[in-house]
Amino acid sequence: MISAVVLVLTMLSAAAAAQAQTAQMPRIEFDEAVRRAIERHPTVAQAVTGISRAEALLQQSRSVNMPFANANVTNTTIDNPRGFQGGVTQPRSQVAFSASVGVQLSPARWAAVNQARDQIEVASRATDDVRQQIGLAAAQAYLTVIASHRQVEVDQRSLETSRAHLDYARKRMEGGAGSRLNYVRAAQLVAADDARLENTRLALRRAQEALGILVVEHGPVDTGAEPTLDVPSTIDPAQWRAARPDILLQTAVQRAAERTLRDSMKDWWPNVGASFDPTYITPSGLFQPSRTWRLTLAFSQPVFEGGQRRAQRALRQVALDESRLGLSLLELQAESAVRLAQASLESTQRALDSARQSAEHAADVLRITTAAFEVGATTNLEVIDAQRSARDADSTSTLAEDAVRRARLDLLVAIGRFPK
Repeated sequence: MISAVVLVLTMLSAAAAAQAQTAQMPRIEFDEAVRRAIERHPTVAQAVTGISRAEALLQQSRSVNMPFANANVTNTTIDNPRGFQGGVTQPRSQVAFSASVGVQLSPARWAAVNQARDQIEVASRATDDVRQQIGLAAAQAYLTVIASHRQVEVDQRSLETSRAHLDYARKRMEGGAGSRLNYVRAAQLVAADDARLENTRLALRRAQEALGILVVEHGPVDTGAEPTLDVPSTIDPAQWRAARPDILLQTAVQRAAERTLRDSMKDWWPNVGASFDPTYITPSGLFQPSRTWRLTLAFSQPVFEGGQRRAQRALRQVALDESRLGLSLLELQAESAVRLAQASLESTQRALDSARQSAEHAADVLRITTAAFEVGATTNLEVIDAQRSARDADSTSTLAEDAVRRARLDLLVAIGRFPK
């Protein structure tokens, strides 16, 4: 008797402590959780660096096509001046000031600028795809916390029902109307429900920790209101194809590959270079005038290089073929994902309706069985079985609710409407 009271008090204190701990956790709403994850998560920051890298490469490709200017100062000192017949051909110390201004005109380098610009778009699309993945992970973690809360509520109700049955069995045993067997059965059910509740609370804490990591908080985070996740009544394939980040990314990759292949012909175009080089020497020598300049024009036309350019063009063609096949496969998978998400939402919604009816019937069975046991029309075995059935039905209903929420989220992701 004393041990049972101590057990009940211990469980009540543990439940109160868990509730206090949950109350101290920061709460966050669904849209805010997704926004924070996208803005703060290091994975997104790493993806953004890809855009910066592509922009730097664009600037680098532009620089090789810009005019250049160089300035040089050279001092030459020898042991003795050189000359003949009283004339100095090479002074002992001589300073030369020279400059060089020029430009290299290369069609292949010009093409590289546009190719680098395409890579900026590819990096931007890749960043959008990463943002969606991180936002989806945060949304799924949020839904996991909600489902865990629901399961904790189910297990708490089951434990409260078991405790009430244990208290009734104890009173009957003390009054001489019940048996110790009935009391032990009820106590065993209380212990089992208490262990189940502890495991469920631990699962809730793990889900809260996971959500805290995704929103970049130094600690667990609890959820606020349940998200609505409204899905459109009609779905236009043209619209969702233009909204999915993964399809937009693969399309950008294909366009970049097409441009690179088209620019292969520019590898055969001639290269032209021009430079102007003025020089000032002091003191001047006999054969070295003080002021000179030189203008150089260079023309280069590739004729034969062992097949390197042909091989490079073949590799670019392979890259383009791979990007086209990748886009075709991705579109095929996306179409399947949309159809499956729609079917999943319809199916899970029907399953939820059935699960809720089952939970209602199980609750009625528990009430009827408990009332029959109190008047001696049945044994506590039927009561315990009804309690377990009601708990399992509530758990099934909780899982069905979570499945509907996730099906809605999957459909929004499939049609490119998440995150907003």
